[in-house]
Amino acid sequence: MTRLSVNVNKIAWLRNARAGSQPDVVACCRIIIEAGAQGITVHPRPDQRHITPNDVARIKTFLQAHPDIEFNIEGNPQAGSRKNGYPGFTALIEAHVPAQCTLVPDSDTQLTSDHGWNLTDRATFATASNYVERYKDIGVRTSLFLDPDPAQVELARQVGADRIELYTGPWVEATEKYGLDSDQADSILSSYQTAAKGAIELGLGVNAGHDLNQRNVGKFCAIADIKEVSIGHALISEALTEGLPTTIFKYLAALRTS
Repeated sequence: MTRLSVNVNKIAWLRNARAGSQPDVVACCRIIIEAGAQGITVHPRPDQRHITPNDVARIKTFLQAHPDIEFNIEGNPQAGSRKNGYPGFTALIEAHVPAQCTLVPDSDTQLTSDHGWNLTDRATFATASNYVERYKDIGVRTSLFLDPDPAQVELARQVGADRIELYTGPWVEATEKYGLDSDQADSILSSYQTAAKGAIELGLGVNAGHDLNQRNVGKFCAIADIKEVSIGHALISEALTEGLPTTIFKYLAALRTS
């Protein structure tokens, strides 16, 4: 069964709106885990718009009592330290040694992740290779955020990544425009299936994330052996009306049927 890792960025974003301590990110992580989720994901951005370095440290400390729960830190490995106290992505990885880090090619000003790595660029390939080796040397599983392009998948293997995370935004957009079971959406989904199966044949694990929700996650995860989905915005939005435990239960039920 595909594992569910809950991205808690939006919980921190809501807290930061009042510059206070509520909602408490760690308290929410406890609820999420008790409801059955198998992982916690954070994407600490340099501007600290939501998850902060202190959140990363607190979550890591909390999860030490839950060794079966995976901690996944996402971000751009090229993001260095900032004057606002952000220590740099690599510094966070080396200080807290998560189970997995997902490398995402986002910029400081980007609203949300919206594309995968272009590993055909020699400089990008070399940079990604260096960071993957560095993180793997300290025992962190590495995953590269990718579009469903078989050529990029092959290059991810050459880089040395352990996994890829398929950026699912374009397929979700098609399902919302044309319908979940439309020919248009299914045509796009087939490209994800090709990329996922190709990755598995190359020995890579396959994760997925971005805009997945209760309605579509089961169908997506049925395309191949998807190891993990990382879901944040939709899940937290749904939890506002359904509550965190109920929402987690529904996602796990959807994943069981995939």
